[in-house]
Amino acid sequence: MRLLEYIFEHLLWNSRLFTLLAVVFGMVGAIILFVVASMDIYNVAIYTIEAILHHNHPANFHEKIVGDIIGAVDLYLIAVVMLLFSFGVYELFISKIDPAEESESSSILKIKNLDQLKDKLAKVIIMVLIVSFFRRVIHMEYGGALEMLYFALSIFALAMGLYFLHKGVDHSDEKEHE
Repeated sequence: MRLLEYIFEHLLWNSRLFTLLAVVFGMVGAIILFVVASMDIYNVAIYTIEAILHHNHPANFHEKIVGDIIGAVDLYLIAVVMLLFSFGVYELFISKIDPAEESESSSILKIKNLDQLKDKLAKVIIMVLIVSFFRRVIHMEYGGALEMLYFALSIFALAMGLYFLHKGVDHSDEKEHE
C-alpha cells in the first residue's frame, strides 16, 4: 500500500509539469504580439513618412496615426499580460527563476502566490481595457451635448477606477528601489 501511495504522490506532483505547456505557449503568444505590435508601429512610421514626403495628408491623417499607435500599445499590453502569466505560472508550479532572483531590475515578474499573480494580471488587463476604450473613442462622432456628457462621465469613471486601483497598492517595494 505504501508503494502505491508513493507512486501516486510522485505522479501527482510531476503532473504539475503540464503547466509548462501554458508557460511555453504563453511566451510564444507574447512574442507574436510583440512582433505584430512592432510591425504595426513600423507601418505607421512608413505611412507617416510617405504622407509627409508627398504632402498628401488625408482628412483623417492624425486620427489614423493615433488610432494605429494606440492599437499597437494595446497589443504590447496584452503581450505583457502573457509574459506575466508565463512567468507567474512557471514560478508558482515549476521553480523560481534564478536570473530573476539575482537581477536588480524590476520586481514585477517576481510572483510569490496565485493571488499576487491575479492582482498583477488584473491591473494590466484593466490598462488594456482602458487603452481599448480610448482607441474606440478616438473614432467616435458626437451628435450632441448628451453624448459629450456620457463621454466625460466615462472618463471620470475610468479616472476614479485608476485612482482606487492605485490607492490599494503597497508602495513599500517602490520606496526600497529609490
